[in-house]
Amino acid sequence: MKPSRMKGLADLGNVAEMRVRRTVEMKEEKTDKPQWKPTWKDLVFSSVGGILFIGQIGLCFLFYNWAGLNVLLYLGWITLAVAIVLGWRARVSFEEKGGAQEGESWLRTSVVVDSGVYAVVRHPMYLSFILLILALMLISQHWLSVIFGLPIVVFLYLAMRVEEQSNIKKFGDDYMRYMNRVPRMNFLVGGIRLLRRKA
Repeated sequence: MKPSRMKGLADLGNVAEMRVRRTVEMKEEKTDKPQWKPTWKDLVFSSVGGILFIGQIGLCFLFYNWAGLNVLLYLGWITLAVAIVLGWRARVSFEEKGGAQEGESWLRTSVVVDSGVYAVVRHPMYLSFILLILALMLISQHWLSVIFGLPIVVFLYLAMRVEEQSNIKKFGDDYMRYMNRVPRMNFLVGGIRLLRRKA
């Protein structure tokens, strides 16, 4: 091998070693922070929810517009579009305003995000997932899709409530004030409250 190629490979090795060392240092720095560790219940619910979600997508392909109700079909596609936009806007707000440390996940916020869609509802990501499930039910229009979707909606709602308790512990009074200002998922009430606050 040519010496210039050997030097290039050595440089790449040094860069990789520095990245690994920095990753280890970052992990060591984070050890004083409490880390969430999933319980067996979390793993079971996530696995069952994932299987049901994949099943629901499959049912949409197998039983597309099964009942032949085009109004529900169009409503389903509109709901799907709203769910995608809402989830995307929620992620953008989290990334921009969440104050996550450099190198950490955008989900590890250091402040209460209360702007953008978070000024209207407290849980726009969960709401977008619930709307996505509803959209799949409307698009498929098959009874199995409803049976697959309802447990996911219940699981998401329960996960939302657990997350609220976690946020109260993490952010304290700031989050409690946020809860008093902004509804959990009711977009209509949240929009009215937002307009009143701005007036």
